[in-house]
Amino acid sequence: MDWLIWIGAAVSLVGLAGLVWCIVLVWKARRAQLPDAELRERVRRVIPLNMGALLLSVFGLILVIVGIVLG
Repeated sequence: MDWLIWIGAAVSLVGLAGLVWCIVLVWKARRAQLPDAELRERVRRVIPLNMGALLLSVFGLILVIVGIVLG
């Protein structure tokens, strides 16, 4: 089941990259000194991406755990 571990690790890394991307997007929005309403709107648009990246990362970690248990 080594292949399952490697696939899970790759999926987890993609999810982690997505999380870092969300952090960078919000960081750039905060540094732009936007008005409060516009900042809230940008952060509100990033939240679904953040949740999707987190779900992808968790799914990858589940694959790694399943690969370890079955291997």
